[in-house]
Amino acid sequence: MFKGLEILIVDDIFVNRMLLIEIAENLEANYSEARNGKEAIEWLKIKKFDVVFMDIEMPVMNGFETTRFIRKQMQKPICDMPILAITAHNTTELNKNFVESGFTLILSKPYTLEKIERALMKILNKE
Repeated sequence: MFKGLEILIVDDIFVNRMLLIEIAENLEANYSEARNGKEAIEWLKIKKFDVVFMDIEMPVMNGFETTRFIRKQMQKPICDMPILAITAHNTTELNKNFVESGFTLILSKPYTLEKIERALMKILNKE
């Protein structure tokens, strides 16, 4: 169902990236990795992605800053692409910040293949 999907995985923690890579591979999706928001923006300038998995707390440029930059500073279709916030935070407390920053959907850790599949179905309108 997600074969060939291009995913940009943005997370500063190696283990988190590896888990998301394993999930992407199980989905038969393609992926690229970035360790912070600045690296993510560089990737978005050179490659087309269908969706971004964005961690919130990262050095250099966090997920809120990066998502705001993508939404306000980048050209179409990049600025409109789905961005999935991945966080360990309580999402009800931070929901306003997620919406204001321009995230498409919030997914709280721990994440599983099933959680990611459901989120992708929702944000890519495959339900």
